[in-house]
Amino acid sequence: MNYNVDAKGYYGEFGGAYIPEMLYPNVEELRTKYIEITSSSKFKEEFDALLKSYVGRPTPLYYAKRFSEKYNTKIYLKREDLCHTGAHKVNNTIGQILLAQHLGKKRIIAETGAGQHGVATATVCALMGLECIVYMGEIDIKRQAPNVARMKMLGATVIPATSGSMTLKDATNEAIRDWINNPTDTHYIIGSVVGPHPYPDMVARFQSIISEEIKQQLIEEEGRENPDFVVACVGGGSNAAGAYYHFLNNPDVGIIAVEAAGKGIDSGKSAATSVLGKMGIIHGSKTLLMQTPDGQITEPYSISAGLDYPGVGPLHAHLFKTGRGEFISITDEAAMRAGLELSKLEGIIPAIETSHALAIFENRKFDKDDVVVINLSGRGDKDLNTYIEYFEL
Repeated sequence: MNYNVDAKGYYGEFGGAYIPEMLYPNVEELRTKYIEITSSSKFKEEFDALLKSYVGRPTPLYYAKRFSEKYNTKIYLKREDLCHTGAHKVNNTIGQILLAQHLGKKRIIAETGAGQHGVATATVCALMGLECIVYMGEIDIKRQAPNVARMKMLGATVIPATSGSMTLKDATNEAIRDWINNPTDTHYIIGSVVGPHPYPDMVARFQSIISEEIKQQLIEEEGRENPDFVVACVGGGSNAAGAYYHFLNNPDVGIIAVEAAGKGIDSGKSAATSVLGKMGIIHGSKTLLMQTPDGQITEPYSISAGLDYPGVGPLHAHLFKTGRGEFISITDEAAMRAGLELSKLEGIIPAIETSHALAIFENRKFDKDDVVVINLSGRGDKDLNTYIEYFEL
């Protein structure tokens, strides 16, 4: 079984490009050129130089001693929270802004949920002097106010999405409408491994620097390049795709994907797509999608603004369907407790998205000598108000 994308843009039965005719030229331009551009020596030099000097890569692989002692296994944290802008998202936006320049695009649009992708997009647009428009759900604008302020400071225009649940799904809808209306001069920087092919593959490739570094760093730490398990939270799934990428076709490495169960899987307030989803099409891709019996998209819910997406990327749908990935759903309550626990045990305040991944150890047991790598996808600064309100700090 191969877990990489095929020539037609599919992971098994998931993926593809289901797009309106107006978008066909844009998507086809990307599809025919992205591999050629990103594999050129000029692009690689630019990308690697910016990852090193601007983003601050490689990010550390940190052995979480006290956290490991509590759960009686070896837990390493891949510190994507130490990237410039505070999360893994910037790996992808650096890659895509360089791609946009090679394609001659002058205007950049993006969608964002937790705001981290919006900040990362606004950051690279400021770096390269390009116009930046970010679509963000009205509810997310309220709960992620620090990131909205950062985007505006960086020169971006933030446009609220006021339809539907007023969260990530709706922001994505608005961004796609913009792209349809501005097809020639605009590049859409999608923030996750979702959307029409080639986006899921392209974003995964840019994020694969995470697993590339994990392999190198584990040789130093453990004398071997492969962990026993790699763990990541999954909304759309870009941080997870990056952490899994170089281990996908190695059956000796367990892949664990952690989704948001919200108030409980059967509560009606959840984003546990692997459990609740059926095959459907969202934002140009065939994937697992939370929907009603007649195919209407179900509104997702999570306390974390980055995990409340009603689907998952097609790679993750394939990992779930084939059994290659072990999918675990974590409630708001368990995630919040885990975030506070890591803060007190290791002096690291994680994003609430990452806290979902940290929460699995309460019930998912590992052997004492297992090497478990968790992708610590972002820092918790953006979530301080949510932590304050939840714990009455």
